[in-house]
Amino acid sequence: MILDPERPRALNGQAPDVFRKGGWVPMRMYPDDEPVDFAIIGTGAGGGTLACKLASAGFRVVAFDAGPFWRPLEDFASDEKEQQKLYWKDERIIAGDDPIQLGANNSGRGVGGSTVHFTMLTPRFRPEWFKARSTLGYGVDWPLEWTDIAPYYGAVEEMLQVAGPLTYPWGPPRPRYPRRAHELNAAAIVLTRGCEQLGIPWSQAPIATLSSPRGLAHPCVYRGFCVIGCSTNAKQSVLVTWIPRAIEAGAEIRDLAMVGRIEIDASGRAAGVHYHREGAWRFQKARHVVVAGYSIETPRLLLNSACTQFPDGVANRNGLVGKYLMVHSNQGIFGEMEDEIRWYKAPPSLALTEHWNYTDEGKDFHGGYLIASQGPLIREWAIKVALSKGLWGMDLRREIARYNHMAGLKIVGEVEPREINRVELAEECDELGLRIPTVTFSYSANDRRLTDHAATFMAQLLEAAGGRNLWLENDTAHLMGGCRMGFTPEDSVADTNGRTWDVPNLWICDGSLFPTGGGANPSLTIMALACRIGDRIAAIAKRGELH
Repeated sequence: MILDPERPRALNGQAPDVFRKGGWVPMRMYPDDEPVDFAIIGTGAGGGTLACKLASAGFRVVAFDAGPFWRPLEDFASDEKEQQKLYWKDERIIAGDDPIQLGANNSGRGVGGSTVHFTMLTPRFRPEWFKARSTLGYGVDWPLEWTDIAPYYGAVEEMLQVAGPLTYPWGPPRPRYPRRAHELNAAAIVLTRGCEQLGIPWSQAPIATLSSPRGLAHPCVYRGFCVIGCSTNAKQSVLVTWIPRAIEAGAEIRDLAMVGRIEIDASGRAAGVHYHREGAWRFQKARHVVVAGYSIETPRLLLNSACTQFPDGVANRNGLVGKYLMVHSNQGIFGEMEDEIRWYKAPPSLALTEHWNYTDEGKDFHGGYLIASQGPLIREWAIKVALSKGLWGMDLRREIARYNHMAGLKIVGEVEPREINRVELAEECDELGLRIPTVTFSYSANDRRLTDHAATFMAQLLEAAGGRNLWLENDTAHLMGGCRMGFTPEDSVADTNGRTWDVPNLWICDGSLFPTGGGANPSLTIMALACRIGDRIAAIAKRGELH
């Protein structure tokens, strides 16, 4: 079934069956003029997970996504250029000393959000990171404890059927992962060999792709196209896990529905959302609104919803909406190996070390980073080489010819939360008349010490594994912060439940809530946080306090 970029698929009481070609599943639908309990904006790691939790608790839920409702078995091609359609490519302005590259490494447009093309790494956050200021002396504390989030880590790992090792060398003792770990590919073995030479621990990576069958979803066949969308459904994205269960529980998913403004009534409460679908602006009434558009689109929507009661943006009386934006530093070291590696085979990161996340001695910086093995596809690799090494023509062709002998390592590095890193509105507007975001980012001195340390250490590790002719790539990954949660209306946008301080029936549920970023991939923590927020909302409702 060919995708019509202008025609939603989730219509007329049915939604795509992501497990059957051309199939449909029944879906409850709600009229615009009758208030639903929750209108959720975004269907990624935060919004898609919360839609399932709230619908399962009996709430009437509509979840909006600006992108299509993908059919992975039909829409996803083994073609890097074709799959650029998965990323948010709308115009944005970037600024700062270290402007962030936006697109494939930190965005998704479509039901399931960026989990549709994420690398599937699902490490838990180090417990001390939730109280980084109190226990480690840097950053800020989260308004919750490790013990508050830990049970939800297990629940999310179960939903995603994470494949991981029998024992994990870092963090508190934990139960076994739901599925056996994947066998290491040659790129992962390079990392393990380097770690053993340097005397540091390594582990098979916990990843959310199946190592054995699950219903109609097949186990991973190691094609290596994970980061451009899995066409076999082995990848356990939100699209194939939380979303089908949300629909079954009674949620409606509205694809190709761009929410442009939250309506605030005369009493200062959210009354619903204005959204554009099928060529027209519409209005969905709602008793509660949840923003889950991630760290750029969430603050952008709040700022674009400025009104009489909130002239500087909804939920922004303290001026913190859009502030304290974070990324993960994602520097990489690449080198040539004597043996043939063929690093494109299998998921890109099958081995990792969190040594510098859990070791605090011997550092000249705060924070930490993990190191993971790499396996870029050929188009991505050619772009990396051309940009990082400045090669073109025959020089570039000769370099690319070494592709099957290359190996590499990349970090997921913690970045300090700083107010100067922010999302604001530009004067320019998009095709719907909505002001586009300006995204400003600069590394701190501490951030640079971390990346310098990581570059030196990764070079030592790769050389110890037999790498030669090494070179460095500068990159970033992920987005966090921008609508941070906190302890008071003075230090944050939302409370520990994601409820905004200024508007009692307006909630936030995505990575923009993160007060700090840690040195690990954020998707598992975003989903765990969404599960917790869902349970907290249900508990508040049971007490009769959900007003």
